[in-house]
Amino acid sequence: MNVLLLVGLIWALAAIGMGLAFLYARAKGNMGYVDVFWALGMAFAAVLAGAFGSGSIESRGLVALFGGLWGLRLFRFLWHRVRGEPEDGRYQAMRVAIGDGAAKWFAFFQAQAIVIALFAVAFVAAASGEAGLKSAWVSAAIGIWLIAVIGEAVADGQLHAHRRDPRRKGQTCRRGLWAWSRHPNYFFEWVHWFAYAALAASGPWGWLALLGPALMFAFLWRVSGIPWTEAQALRTRGDDYRRYQDEVSAFFPRPPRTTTSP
Repeated sequence: MNVLLLVGLIWALAAIGMGLAFLYARAKGNMGYVDVFWALGMAFAAVLAGAFGSGSIESRGLVALFGGLWGLRLFRFLWHRVRGEPEDGRYQAMRVAIGDGAAKWFAFFQAQAIVIALFAVAFVAAASGEAGLKSAWVSAAIGIWLIAVIGEAVADGQLHAHRRDPRRKGQTCRRGLWAWSRHPNYFFEWVHWFAYAALAASGPWGWLALLGPALMFAFLWRVSGIPWTEAQALRTRGDDYRRYQDEVSAFFPRPPRTTTSP
């Protein structure tokens, strides 16, 4: 299928899905569900790209497998988190900023459908790759994907364990990977997108796959990732989080500047 046509199909289905997600979130009174259904939308986008892509069966199958499993794991993690907690402070702050009008929030959910389509360009480009399973590019893609998904799962698990520990209530997580990066989950989510760039390198649209890591870095660093998350952390944990900012790298993992307490 034509690249533009396939991306357009993904956007149209994502728009319908995020419209339904808005109705569900509105009924639950928790706009944090936007993240949950964004992850599910990304999983479906990868499967569609793999199903209708123009490349080798190996490239298409790996795009569907990689993106599908990544998105479903993130969906499952966020589903249990959002369902079991009050609305995230980031979205409470948005309510104060933009109000509770349905039209504005519907537009916000629809903006996420556009984001899904933009990221899906990397999936579609990777699904146009011509490499077989014995290709070095495929081996690189598999290695990158495994490192990224395992790293993100470990980071999420460490944060979840911290939140469930009543002794750590109100404290910043410094467990494991969180002692080396303030956002290790974001870092590995970014790394994950290079797997599609590797798959796409053997196809005619290889350069388009670089849109994935470029967009993800921009969103995490400047738009909806680190700025929102850290603003909320400063509101709730104050000086403890300011010390964490002074000691630990914002994104790229490295040893802390000073010895941190677990």
